[in-house]
Amino acid sequence: MILFAPCPRGLEPPLAAELTGLGAHILEQVPGGISFEAADMPAEESAALRHAWALVYRVNLWSRLASRVLIQLDQAPYRKEKDLYALAFEQPWEAIMHPGQTLRIDTSATRSPLKSLNFANLLIKDAICDRLRQHLGDRPSIDTEQPDVRVFLFLDAFKATLYVDSSGENLFKRGWRQSDDKGEAPIKENLAAGLIALSGWQGAQPFADPFCGSGTIAIEAAQQALDIAPGLQRDFGFQRLGDFDEALWQQERETALARASAGRLRAPIQASDIDPGMIALARANAQRAGLPREAITWSVCAAEQARPLASAAGNGGFIISNPPYGERMGPSFDPVALGNNLRQAWAGWQAWIITSDRDLPGQIRLRESRKIPLFNGTLECRLFCFQMKALPTPGAVAKT
Repeated sequence: MILFAPCPRGLEPPLAAELTGLGAHILEQVPGGISFEAADMPAEESAALRHAWALVYRVNLWSRLASRVLIQLDQAPYRKEKDLYALAFEQPWEAIMHPGQTLRIDTSATRSPLKSLNFANLLIKDAICDRLRQHLGDRPSIDTEQPDVRVFLFLDAFKATLYVDSSGENLFKRGWRQSDDKGEAPIKENLAAGLIALSGWQGAQPFADPFCGSGTIAIEAAQQALDIAPGLQRDFGFQRLGDFDEALWQQERETALARASAGRLRAPIQASDIDPGMIALARANAQRAGLPREAITWSVCAAEQARPLASAAGNGGFIISNPPYGERMGPSFDPVALGNNLRQAWAGWQAWIITSDRDLPGQIRLRESRKIPLFNGTLECRLFCFQMKALPTPGAVAKT
């Protein structure tokens, strides 16, 4: 079973590492995703299939970085539209879904010779419906909003690859954000987790977000520190597929619940924002995310006046933040005052800041030690790392 996990551009290396840790063997890393399969496959066919499905369930449950987990059904060369119909019609849809379910088709392409992707969608839909009508006597209906089964077709210049989605809604939808929670153009959860992964923070050092908005980055950090699987509060597309193994899924879920119960914070996590309404929203989000009340210390404060908690003072730590920039709305901040505060109050810390403004280092008068290209949706950004020099130890003699 070949799987593909798309992700935000720039997060491919940490996603590959995450998948390997979950039991995957990486096949290929491409811009925007990772192709993989289950590692250490058993020789016996039924055991191998169960092993592969366990990985599908586990990655959906645990991946903080992937957008989806797609199961590759087939891949074939094509030149004309009829080749796509033939590819789709050959698949055993009667084992994947039933006519009472709803269906959605999505097609994407790179250098495809076909003139109409909408027509490709129509061909795949017709092939699936014709196959199900032939084998089961009826066809599914189409639902583009909340389908039971979602099928993806990817076309390059020469070959077509057909996938069935195992995730349902995007994996960045963890299940704790309310539908009306827009915050200040909140960062998606998997990109927030990606910032944490790229920084190297793993829970042993203090953590702070002085522009927390509705709390996404801090909540992702706390869930990671407490070993809470990001998918514990939602359902998945694989639960509606014909091969769904309820007992196997419950095993994976029970393991995750046990790990969450044993999770303990090793260092303080704090988050602040100048807007009291955002802090109230962030607190509610953290509660819905299953975090204990004491997991994150929230405060109303301008980033220019933010300070480390007393329990974190002098220890160094990580600031990871998404300040207002570009198309984001919200109160402005004084970049010079922010830079001064980082140097003086956060000595010994690393500050990781994502922004679409490439002039930010000059504005806050700090020199970055790293600069990583990323995309926040369609907005091209940079993740800057600033290393705050530690203050001299009291009583130390300066060397010349």
